[in-house]
Amino acid sequence: MRYTGPKVRLSRRAGVPLTRKAVKYFEQRPYPPGEHGRKTNRRSAGDYGVRLLEKQKLRWYYDVSERQLRRYWDLALRRPGRSGEELVSILETRLASVVLRAGLAPSIYAARQYVNHGHITVDGKKVDIPSYLVKPGQVIGVRAKSRATQPFVAAAEGLYADDRIAPYLSVDHKNLTATLLSRPLREQIVVPVDEQLVVEHYSR
Repeated sequence: MRYTGPKVRLSRRAGVPLTRKAVKYFEQRPYPPGEHGRKTNRRSAGDYGVRLLEKQKLRWYYDVSERQLRRYWDLALRRPGRSGEELVSILETRLASVVLRAGLAPSIYAARQYVNHGHITVDGKKVDIPSYLVKPGQVIGVRAKSRATQPFVAAAEGLYADDRIAPYLSVDHKNLTATLLSRPLREQIVVPVDEQLVVEHYSR
């Protein structure tokens, strides 16, 4: 199942801020949530615990279920590159992830909601499946009747955009469109996860 509870709490469990909003709160309370959070020593976790947490961080960062992540892992194993890097690349080409990276949504959770509610198009056709894997050359956009709503007016002004657009995307914020130029490479992807530990977790 996907986690649907408080997102800042999730960041404190992960040990890193998973969203922009969580950064400020995480700086104030950088320890795990709960009554004994201040006394918890993350370094005391065994090898299994460390690898499990890294896998969970990857899940939470992209807002996917365990079943989905396992399916992407199986797909990554069938690709010719390094399994961990391929896994992150696959997650990065999910429609919800592309919407986030393009600056069309403030968080992965909002991006997922926008897709689910039918606001997002791929090559001009509505796609309401957040897990849809975008292919190089495909154009992501916002439906015409959704563009006047507040979230997309803000997106058009660049309020959700990162300081540096991902090099594998071409984005036109004014027209609320983004094109996936190429398959994302691991060194181009900013994600606070050591994917090698995820590989070790699934390979045990």
